[in-house]
Amino acid sequence: MLTTVVAGRTFDYSHAVGGLYMPMPVAVACGSGDKVYVVSRQYEQILDVPWNQTATFAQVNVFNITTTPGEEEHLVKISRYGDAEGQLIWPAGIALDSDDNVFVTDEWMNRVSVFTSAGEFVKCWGTPGAGHGEFNRPSGIAMDSDGTLLVSDSLNHRVQRLTVDGEFISAFGGYGSGEGKLDSPWGVTTDKDGFVYVADHKNHRAQKFTTDGEFVMSFGSFGDGKGQLTRPSDVVVDNDGDVYVCDWANDRVEVFTPQGRFLTSLRGDAQDLAKWHREQVEANADVEKARRRVYTLEPEWRFAMPTGLAFDESKSRIIITDTQRGRVQIYNKLHDYMEPQFNL
Repeated sequence: MLTTVVAGRTFDYSHAVGGLYMPMPVAVACGSGDKVYVVSRQYEQILDVPWNQTATFAQVNVFNITTTPGEEEHLVKISRYGDAEGQLIWPAGIALDSDDNVFVTDEWMNRVSVFTSAGEFVKCWGTPGAGHGEFNRPSGIAMDSDGTLLVSDSLNHRVQRLTVDGEFISAFGGYGSGEGKLDSPWGVTTDKDGFVYVADHKNHRAQKFTTDGEFVMSFGSFGDGKGQLTRPSDVVVDNDGDVYVCDWANDRVEVFTPQGRFLTSLRGDAQDLAKWHREQVEANADVEKARRRVYTLEPEWRFAMPTGLAFDESKSRIIITDTQRGRVQIYNKLHDYMEPQFNL
């Protein structure tokens, strides 16, 4: 369904961006203007290893993505695979400050790396451990309105609040399944009122906390029915208070009201190939013929293990990393949608 109207909201599919420059996107952030930052990681064949071996690919790509399909441009690549300062091995989350400086978590290196928007390395911080300011597989990261960072410290089962220089401020969570407890938290975000939302991955829910880490409410329960979740990986909130949860293992995004009532599911609607995907298909006649022989292309439209998402307030659009398909899919949230009249 390209356009979904539910409870006074309209979610209208726009287009997909992907193919070149976007292998296995796992996290996304919206910068100034039309800039969109996408974290990618995957295994790929490269020339300087034996033919039957692979190496890891890890970087952030910056795109200019307007509201018009086909106008997207690749602007810059940030970082590369490696364990030196300024390099990434297993990047997981991304956050931007007001100057579009880029903060990237690295699960393997247990650190946060900082870059300018032009891709210049600034600094990195973090060490493995369970103490204050230490990490065990950090994943999601978010910038609060006061300029502090929130980091999902996944295997320490907590969220840490830190300065942009990595100095510890506070933490909340702790291992468990009760209210306010966490099990391998992943994505994290804040809303306009300062509340914190966490994708509680292995508890199959998203939780809402106060700025001080006090439990407020939860969204979803385990399963694949409406409003249920299986291994959620990210969460974001728009200025209306609606909550979007990346339902990773169910291949969809679940949308909830601020009160936790289920609204709708976004499952992916990429009926038209992204520009760079189209170029790849058209470059190989056999691939194009093969696509025309299949019974239906619908599986190609849908999400395959989407991992990250962002809400672009300036354009009222949701950007979702369609991880296994090497693209992002974009939906507009319309506020002036009028139902067509067919009975005139």
